[in-house]
Amino acid sequence: MKRTRKGLTFIALAAASALAFTGCAGGSNGGGGESSGGGGGIITTNGSEPQNPLIATNTNEVGGGKILDAIFAGLVYYAADGSAHNDLATSIETEDAINYTIKIRDDAKFSDGTPVKAENFVKAWNYGALSENAQLSGYFFEDIEGFESNEGPDGEAGTEDDVYGSTKDLSGLKVVDDTTFTVKLNKAASDFPLRLGYSAFYPLPDVAFEDMEAQGENPVGNGPYKLASEGAWQHDEQIELVTNEEYNGPRKPKNDGLTIKFYATQDASYSDLLGGNLDVVDQIPETQLANFESDLGDRAVNQPSAVFQSFTIPERLEHWSGEEGDLRRKAVSMSINREQITDKIFEGTRTVASDFTSPVIDGWSDKLKGAEVLEYNPEEAKKLWAEADKIKPWSGSLEIAYNADGGHQAWADAVTNSIHNTLGIDAAGKAYPKFDLIREEVTNRTIQTAFRTGWQADYPGLYNFLGPLYATNASSNDGDYSNPEFDKLLKEGSVETDPAKANEKFQQAQEILLEDLPAFPLWYSNVTGGYGESVENVEFGWNSVPLYHEITKK
Repeated sequence: MKRTRKGLTFIALAAASALAFTGCAGGSNGGGGESSGGGGGIITTNGSEPQNPLIATNTNEVGGGKILDAIFAGLVYYAADGSAHNDLATSIETEDAINYTIKIRDDAKFSDGTPVKAENFVKAWNYGALSENAQLSGYFFEDIEGFESNEGPDGEAGTEDDVYGSTKDLSGLKVVDDTTFTVKLNKAASDFPLRLGYSAFYPLPDVAFEDMEAQGENPVGNGPYKLASEGAWQHDEQIELVTNEEYNGPRKPKNDGLTIKFYATQDASYSDLLGGNLDVVDQIPETQLANFESDLGDRAVNQPSAVFQSFTIPERLEHWSGEEGDLRRKAVSMSINREQITDKIFEGTRTVASDFTSPVIDGWSDKLKGAEVLEYNPEEAKKLWAEADKIKPWSGSLEIAYNADGGHQAWADAVTNSIHNTLGIDAAGKAYPKFDLIREEVTNRTIQTAFRTGWQADYPGLYNFLGPLYATNASSNDGDYSNPEFDKLLKEGSVETDPAKANEKFQQAQEILLEDLPAFPLWYSNVTGGYGESVENVEFGWNSVPLYHEITKK
């Protein structure tokens, strides 16, 4: 994105360049209901059963997100290095980081052949923002003028049944014509254009508003791929995608389709890769980290990505709030030997965390005040735990819940063993067989233990690691953390038009997190993956997801 002399006029790509790029990609290849890919065969990869129906504004987990990013296209997309480029947008302009004018291509269509118009974005964003629709990503629209949440005074939830979101359509969204709409924010947000590649900002076709339930099960999208047929989503098994002949943007597939198989374990997907029954995996099981590079040779992938691993203990659980909770949180954090765990279990594919974000994101720092709480210090941990016991004696056990289909057992056991050995308390991992089962309890606030809370970035910015997870009432704030000073610094950073100054505010906000420990940072993940001998042109992006549209069969 670049700035003009008139101030903050953000343009992902100049309009002429975007149109030329689209022309190179070509228009519709064929007609009727047949797919028209690049002739590269069907690519198979691993995945997990989505938590919810495939509505972009109600998906905030990796399994569903991977599918949505394949079947939808947004205003911008992210290249492998995290840079933002136009997809449907021809320009995104502002002079004050508050009022944005967005222009889109006039040749974009949904997979049902209907045109993608400005109103398809506006209607989709309004749907996502409305609290009555109970969308998990409604939080992403709160910066748009007219967002009136149903929170109680001072940011507190109105009632136990309230869902965070706007109470009416957003007055800051206006359709100018079929290819132009404007967005007025309620405060300056200089990174707003960067956010627009995230799935919450995808458009929805007219047919979705006639039957949203049908859209969630058999979505009509506008991206590089589409569902192979009605019923192509075979729950708990796989989803079959073929190329979308209506898509003419810069991510035109060089293959004929994508089948995402839902595996119960990473060992099973890795075995299928080695056996020639799977083309690409983006997760290597912990049991194979020591040997996957020798197994796969130059087809092995081990590179930094915007993935952060942690676990969360909600304050609503006994012993984890107030002064007692503060002492216990610090004690637990300092009782974890992160260096030893990453060395023995992850074989050099993880880096011990020194903050709540990722080293691949601009503004990351390993010199934050208070970061020593993330260092292994058993003597101090025992001391703090004893001080907490004076306030209220400890009872029960410390369990960390995780999904067994994600390959987390080894580290969960190692972390709880470290806590047990240091503090002398009962501690253990607690396995849930599938990701959607643990997420259901986390989302409904019925889980009664600590739980895994890894984060894969939605867009490449520090704010994305902080706002959605720890801001008061944020969509992925699974521990219900709230600190007014943290919220204040987060907002100050988000309106700062100088990226360096904005990152300073975000770093200060992180120092509050290091004091409160709403979550326990563990390590940053490399993307560890690989691909079979039958495919080529495999590249993994900044967020650990392969660029599927580039992959071809040999």
